[in-house]
Amino acid sequence: MVDHSFADLSLAALYDSLSPWGPGDDFYLGLVKSAGSVLDVGCGTGQLLRRAHESGHPGRLTGLDPAAAMLVQARRNAPAVEWVLGDLRTRLWAGEFELVVMTGHAFQVLVSDEELRTCLRAVRSALADGGRFVFETRNPAARAWETWTPARVREVPAADGTTVRVWHEVWGTPVGGRVTFTETYEGDSWDRPRVSTTTLRFLDTEALSGFLAEAGLEVVEQYGDWERGPVTPAGPEIITVARRSR
Repeated sequence: MVDHSFADLSLAALYDSLSPWGPGDDFYLGLVKSAGSVLDVGCGTGQLLRRAHESGHPGRLTGLDPAAAMLVQARRNAPAVEWVLGDLRTRLWAGEFELVVMTGHAFQVLVSDEELRTCLRAVRSALADGGRFVFETRNPAARAWETWTPARVREVPAADGTTVRVWHEVWGTPVGGRVTFTETYEGDSWDRPRVSTTTLRFLDTEALSGFLAEAGLEVVEQYGDWERGPVTPAGPEIITVARRSR
């Protein structure tokens, strides 16, 4: 699970350890390599675009994130990539990208209807003719939030070699498909824990299609896992490939 609100440099430095490369990243990297121009919305520390650049991607790679601390990490590791501070409300593009992606469940931080509509309209505007918008959300039917408990503690190494412990705690029950939880970080060398509060929105396939259609986008493909299997009631993911409606 990824919290895209990392504003603390010490937390941003932990991001890659908390979100190691996995099958989802391989899925997106294949798409990025086949596109001449790519916009990564909510790019975090830029792992995806950094890998694409290192593999010899010859085109335009642009990462967008509202957290300056995350982009410090991104610029340090891949200075040749274009890194932009902001979000789709503050920075707009017109027909410039063959591919727009939102990875790491970043789409779920769009919790209000208006945020969703604004984001999707901006994505449609950014897409070139024939371009694709690809993102994933957690399948609400799988109820992933039920496993986000203080009993499940992760330990990750900090830059100084000490250990940081991370756990989550959900507040109450979901309301309108929205789940609010705290994410606590406790480090051996820190004077106090860091605590962030996040709300995520869980949308099913019907709701996703409705918001996309309203913004002038249509679903081309949808998968339930990173091997491109079908969406199922118990499947963890809803991976959506969309394009501009004709």
